[in-house]
Amino acid sequence: MMAMLFAQRVILEKCTFEQVPKKLKKQVAEILVEECGMPELVPAEYGGTKDVAAA
Repeated sequence: MMAMLFAQRVILEKCTFEQVPKKLKKQVAEILVEECGMPELVPAEYGGTKDVAAA
């Protein structure tokens, strides 16, 4: 439940992924990538594309 709250806050730009508590980052990353289809908000170390340079 908290992970979903933080995922929504990241989507709405109320906070950044880096501000998500460490214990919730993995869960929030999964929600953003798999359920919301927004890998651009998640760093590569958590399975997203935020830090990946465009080729």
